[in-house]
Amino acid sequence: MKPIKQIRISIIASFAILFFSNTSYSQKFKVTLDAGHGDHDYGAVYHGHIEKNITLAIVLKVGKILEKNSSIDVIYTRKTDVFIDLVERANIANRADSDIFVSIHCNANPNNAADGSETYVMGMSKNASNLEAAKRENSVVTLEKDYKQKYEGFDPKSPESYAGMVMAQELYLDQSIALAGKVQAQFLQVGKKSRGVKQAPYMVLHKAYMPRVLIETGFISNQAEGSKLDSEEGQQEIAESIANAIISYKKEYFGASDNDNMIKPSQRIEPIKTNDSIAKKPATALTVKAPEVKKPETKPEVKPEPVATGVATFKVQLSASGKKVELIPSNFKGLANLSVTSDGNIYKYMYGNTSNYEEARRLLAEAKSKGYTSAFLIAFKNGQKVSIQEALKQ
Repeated sequence: MKPIKQIRISIIASFAILFFSNTSYSQKFKVTLDAGHGDHDYGAVYHGHIEKNITLAIVLKVGKILEKNSSIDVIYTRKTDVFIDLVERANIANRADSDIFVSIHCNANPNNAADGSETYVMGMSKNASNLEAAKRENSVVTLEKDYKQKYEGFDPKSPESYAGMVMAQELYLDQSIALAGKVQAQFLQVGKKSRGVKQAPYMVLHKAYMPRVLIETGFISNQAEGSKLDSEEGQQEIAESIANAIISYKKEYFGASDNDNMIKPSQRIEPIKTNDSIAKKPATALTVKAPEVKKPETKPEVKPEPVATGVATFKVQLSASGKKVELIPSNFKGLANLSVTSDGNIYKYMYGNTSNYEEARRLLAEAKSKGYTSAFLIAFKNGQKVSIQEALKQ
């Protein structure tokens, strides 16, 4: 018979093993992938290309890549040709307590010359084309039983319904923009035209309570782009780009792991130069030459304010660029208290430094009013980058 002391040690050891195994599991980064449309909801159909089939093929390829990473859990809203209600797609992500929700679609336009990719975050938009795109996708709810009761009287054709859609879970907007920006940046790397990051009131995003994006991978109404989207090669290229963006987002906001290996961009296609002004806007904001007068001392502005050890601080990330720019207000539209970090050849420019979340939001609003519309909040603790959610727990 074992001594009582030895039994106690065994019990404690068992609890420790259980605790740490559960902790390890809970630390996995959870991604919900949503293939748009399905079954009797075909989505857009042009030139023999069917949106529901293309989105499912891309999602399965993205999932296959991510599943190779042991630190990532992949959840699917559908893996076969079935119809899933819009609200149920969001609920699948909510029930899984996912860290991000990624909905994948194909675009379409009566103008068959329209091309390029764009990624949407949840929000009201004054842009008519953004609203029309949302209406087209939201019309899927009319295929659901009792949709008016289920969606509290929502009518996808009614302007009043959109006026009543308040931006839920505003906390996730900044992270959603960051994820969307990474998706578009990855598309640019493989030569896809970027139409930028946009806001629109998509119902499938409205009910997902986490950072979430809807990716329009390209226009199937465009003969050439539609053929590319419907090809094995084109789908793999898009899947690799989206997977890279997700891994990059995970590394930046949730910490890196040994398996976070980015897939190298395909060399099979020559990069295409884009004239899209939206895609170029963040870069041009940082290409202003420094004035010839260099007398003002800039170091006091760069130096972060002292904070207590263990206290999280917030900064506003203004932009990222391959060009190093002097940290003076005239280069950043009058903003001071600037700092920069470098990740390889990429420089990330930040504004402000505060442990007060409300003050951080004020700084973010100020940056956006100056023209940095894609700026977002980031958080640090003990010199290490942490998620906004973790920073807010203090």
